[in-house]
Amino acid sequence: MVESPHVWWRRRSLRFRLTVVAAAVLAAALALSGAVLLNVLDRTLVDTVDDALRQQAQTVRVHADGGTLTSPITTHDGTVVQVLDASGRITHVTYGTDRLVPLLDARTRAWALREGRAVYLDGRPYAIPGTLRAVVLSADRGQTVVAARSVGEIRKSLATARKVLLVGTPLLLVLLAVASRFIIGRTLRPITALRKGAAEITHTARSRRLPVPESRDEVHSLAVTLNDMLVRLEEAEQRQRALVSDAAHELRSPLASIRLQLEVALGHPEGQDWRETAEGVLEDAMRLSRLAEDLLALARLDERGGVPARREPVDLDQVVRQTLDRYGEARLAACEPVVVRGDALDLSRVLTNLVDNAVRHTSSEVEVSLTADGVLTVTDDGPGIPEQDRERVFNRFTRLDSGRSRDEGGAGLGLAIVRETVRAHGGAVHLEDASPGLRVVVRLPVAG
Repeated sequence: MVESPHVWWRRRSLRFRLTVVAAAVLAAALALSGAVLLNVLDRTLVDTVDDALRQQAQTVRVHADGGTLTSPITTHDGTVVQVLDASGRITHVTYGTDRLVPLLDARTRAWALREGRAVYLDGRPYAIPGTLRAVVLSADRGQTVVAARSVGEIRKSLATARKVLLVGTPLLLVLLAVASRFIIGRTLRPITALRKGAAEITHTARSRRLPVPESRDEVHSLAVTLNDMLVRLEEAEQRQRALVSDAAHELRSPLASIRLQLEVALGHPEGQDWRETAEGVLEDAMRLSRLAEDLLALARLDERGGVPARREPVDLDQVVRQTLDRYGEARLAACEPVVVRGDALDLSRVLTNLVDNAVRHTSSEVEVSLTADGVLTVTDDGPGIPEQDRERVFNRFTRLDSGRSRDEGGAGLGLAIVRETVRAHGGAVHLEDASPGLRVVVRLPVAG
């Protein structure tokens, strides 16, 4: 199957295509320049001849007006001159010029006088080889001066220039094409270096970076951007590895507990309280279920790239009331009407995680408040969190020592889910000292 020219062109190398395009542009530019040069040269030489003819005709006209014309008329540049009277009869000529037939007929002479322009005429009928350029001036007493001169030398000069351009332009084009190919190759060398550097980066050499050229051009910007991308990919891979490692560590503990309880029960079935064993296994299974749900929530947040699943109006005050109905230990201090844009399920999960943490650590009661400016606070009177650890607890799988001793099955993912969900909704979250206890402050943008 014969491929189309378009497909063939796309399969060529970038260096080849750039060289061809550069050569085509140079060819067009040289052809246009050559045409303009020949046209300007022709116009300039013809204008020079016209000026000389008008000067010569003006001199003859002055003599004709003064009645001092000689016979024959003398010229020094080979100009042919005829002087005609009012009836069109030739009265004076230069040496060797036809005395019977005017160079220009009456109609052409009248047009040349009216337009003030020179005209071309064939000189062969007047025994003058080649083409002539003629001007016409009027003198006193109805006389007319016709001056003509051969432009054969101009034609020869233009023909010579045309031959030089026809021979020199292709040679110059080839030279420029070779130079363009060399320059393009040097220009693309940093890209080749980038390609080789990228080929050397493997799973065993992830920390390597692409070479950055010294020139501050587009290739430099591309190399910097690609290196930044590699850094982000490396960080993402490290987070993924850390997530897998931490998840495996968290899964190992309840699985080991389930296995131990079942092995003990099966090893000593006669003295085993199977109801107590089932309750223990169920507790560990619920812990595994919560961990799986948290991991799934984080995976969905990562998959969406920090964007909520839906962006629709949500009555946040209703979400707060419906969530707190499930908690007897939580008290609603204030709940003003607030509408935000986002996903109601994700926002409900945020509040659920915050209230769960507060309930596990409070000494008496949890207080929840929502103001009209989109500020949601959850306050407990528990032991709180030291100021130096208040930012660290938002990291995944981060639990403080006090939390590890009191937490009933938490894996340290609740606050991480809260922060990433709030950020996806355009908000922010931080911890404050409640004296005593801890206050979580969530700020969400209110829908206009």
